[in-house]
Amino acid sequence: MLSYYYGGGMFYGNNWLLLVGVPLIIGLLAQWRVSHAFKKWGEVRASSNITGAEAAREILQAAQIHDVQVLEINDYLGDHYDPTSKRLCLSTNVYNTPSVAALGIAAHETGHAIQHAKAYAPLKARMAIVPVTQIASQMLPFIIFGGFIFHMTGLITLGIYCYMILLAFQLITLPVEFDASRRAKIILQQMGIVQPGNEVAGVNKVLNAAALTYVAAFIATLGNLLWLMSVRDRR
Repeated sequence: MLSYYYGGGMFYGNNWLLLVGVPLIIGLLAQWRVSHAFKKWGEVRASSNITGAEAAREILQAAQIHDVQVLEINDYLGDHYDPTSKRLCLSTNVYNTPSVAALGIAAHETGHAIQHAKAYAPLKARMAIVPVTQIASQMLPFIIFGGFIFHMTGLITLGIYCYMILLAFQLITLPVEFDASRRAKIILQQMGIVQPGNEVAGVNKVLNAAALTYVAAFIATLGNLLWLMSVRDRR
């Protein structure tokens, strides 16, 4: 799952509380919700009795995708698909566990591999913007810090441009993640990996909770951008 940056700065009255503080709280709640859902449904064994890694490989084979590696990583909820190296990386709890939560997350990440194989346009757009997004993310803390410490409006303006890049990335990310979850829910049922009823409901809750983290990331980035713009305008 993709991580996100809230940014930061100095308190600036009610604008800071509304545009930065509230989105920060929403983001923390979203993270708590996905962790809670994963913990709950990670304890429910799926009737298919296959692990996340096995499910991912079965889905890839059914989709006739033979050039993607499924690897185990030691990073809790750090599951992701790397399109540049075609590696599907699953955390230990997902890779080795036949739980409802593990199957949902594994299928979601496999959904990204299917998107890649089918040249899904939003994923291609996100891949294209990743390099400039990484640069903006690395520069942003120094730009914001320098802008406030040295009272340089030019640096604050540069920070605004960085946030615009991050906001574009977050906006493109939304359809990519929603579509991967949609594919996962359909494939898991079609292949009989999860059964209707409690198992399907569990997958839906885990993936829906995860989707909220991306919505929260977008709101947080938008809030930081608007707050920084208000700071510049007041100066």
